[in-house]
Amino acid sequence: MPIMNLLVAFNGSAQSEAALRYAASLAKDRGAHVTALLAHSTHEVIDRRSRWIPKEAQEILTAANKGLIQEIEDRFNALRATLDLGDALSFEEKAGRVDTVLSEAARHFDMLIVGAHSEDDDEHVTLHPDRIALLSGRPIIVVPAGYDAGAQHNHAALAWDGGRAAARALSDSLRLLESDGRVSVLTIGHRTDWPINDLMTHLARHDIKAVHENFPGSHPVADTILSYCARHTPSLLVLGAYEHSKFREDFFGGVTGDVLRNIQIPVLLSH
Repeated sequence: MPIMNLLVAFNGSAQSEAALRYAASLAKDRGAHVTALLAHSTHEVIDRRSRWIPKEAQEILTAANKGLIQEIEDRFNALRATLDLGDALSFEEKAGRVDTVLSEAARHFDMLIVGAHSEDDDEHVTLHPDRIALLSGRPIIVVPAGYDAGAQHNHAALAWDGGRAAARALSDSLRLLESDGRVSVLTIGHRTDWPINDLMTHLARHDIKAVHENFPGSHPVADTILSYCARHTPSLLVLGAYEHSKFREDFFGGVTGDVLRNIQIPVLLSH
């Protein structure tokens, strides 16, 4: 099934601009539609509808609430002309818990494309790609700020440990991998006993040219993946998110978070 319906989380940040450009590049190659969604909290510290707040103060709070949304929409409109998508690009905004809004919306699209998380984003529009991957049930592509190579895939890296999350990520990424020039399957240290040759055969039957790169388990998994991507600059990293519980990952530190904080290329996440 082709990729025809893309959702982009747009919050006006440099990361979200990179995500929108990436989505536009992907859409042009496939004749797909892109919907940019501004998910935002109600960004109210106090309830402006309370009776004890003077009318003038209520008006000021209302204006402040609208100001942030309008500023982000203005940034989107400024970008629209540069993307050359015409009617295949639309904009929506919805209030609520940001990660929840995006997770629920993503279920109606082929894929969600987001910018990497930044501590500098306004707290009312900030998002967490790892949480969205956990909640949405859809593949998420996370694009780092400043990434401008578009979606011209020529080499993808697939992090493979034989687990459930890795298998889901592989399945979710096949439509992209089939268009890549080549795929490097990265295995590190211990993995399941199932033969790696079966995976390579599976990829070959999808007309994917793949090579297997095995690394010793003596180094941290995230560092090995990041080092490989820095040396070989693949156009996409495919990664299964949170094979263990998210609480365990957050508490002890984990591969998903370490990779997302440091990667310089887009990452496809699935859980």
